[in-house]
Amino acid sequence: MANNGVPATGKGLIVSFGEMLIDFVPTESGVSLAEAPGFLKAPGGAPANVAIAVARLGGKAAFVGKLGDDEFGHMLAGILKQYGVTGEGILFDQGARTALAFVTLRADGEREFMFYRNPSADMLLKPDELNFELIKSAKVFHYGSISLIVEPCRSAHLKAMEVAKDAGALLSYDPNLRLPLWPSAEEARKQIMSIWEKADVIKVSDVELEFLTGSPKIDDENALTLWKDNLKLLLVTLGDNGCRYYTKHFRGSVEAFHVKAVDTTGAGDSFVGALLAKIVDDQSILEDEQRLRGVLKFANACGAITTTKKGAIPALPSESEAFTLIKEA
Repeated sequence: MANNGVPATGKGLIVSFGEMLIDFVPTESGVSLAEAPGFLKAPGGAPANVAIAVARLGGKAAFVGKLGDDEFGHMLAGILKQYGVTGEGILFDQGARTALAFVTLRADGEREFMFYRNPSADMLLKPDELNFELIKSAKVFHYGSISLIVEPCRSAHLKAMEVAKDAGALLSYDPNLRLPLWPSAEEARKQIMSIWEKADVIKVSDVELEFLTGSPKIDDENALTLWKDNLKLLLVTLGDNGCRYYTKHFRGSVEAFHVKAVDTTGAGDSFVGALLAKIVDDQSILEDEQRLRGVLKFANACGAITTTKKGAIPALPSESEAFTLIKEA
């Protein structure tokens, strides 16, 4: 056991599948895109953020996805490498650009998005281009739902999940709802739920809980409508209010750490990366409430730290930063 009853970061491979893109973040918060005086480029994309979050905590991470064969795509691949994320699963598309997103930072640190993807390279990943050896070596396979929106990437996503599951990986799913990217809200709900029963661990935010259930009630009763018997852990993140956890045998909540939030980008990814890094070598933690609570407290600390700086990746914490916040709280 490491600090505060939190297990050491695992050595098993965590493979993250999906999109990596560049967020253009305004230099000024609380203004519309049109009013923003300028933008800083910030590497992002939830699955890539998770991979880097794992690596920052000393874990073993790989990213599987497609980037444009352009300056931005090579920059992103370079960032993964710089943070120690294995890049054997990265492909470059000659014909399509790396995806871009313009982000509006509201005064409260929450975000709105405008995407440039028609189509972007990540959408063009084909099943036969996947690095199956890498996927088969994953102890945990993590993914979102953006890769389900269009073919051929959707088929690649389903194939990768199947290969990982057959090889014995724990499947981790964070839908990461980005409504503007879907043809309609109905389609988003349908496709996000279409792979629900395949996952072992699912994390949703309070906003996603509301969207997927169609009910504004953020309570146990509503959350449990998303429970399926194949699940080992269902998590609902509540921002300032920490998180709730549900397993077959127990449920509860873990409170948040209070920090001055500047930008919430990547907080959920940081939380997920921390959780996965701590359970990858010992999944029995999912059945031991006391140990799970210790891990979720650590994950909450990682999420909180990520909100204190602009951009997701530069804000992802090291293990010592997380332990410092836990000790000071």
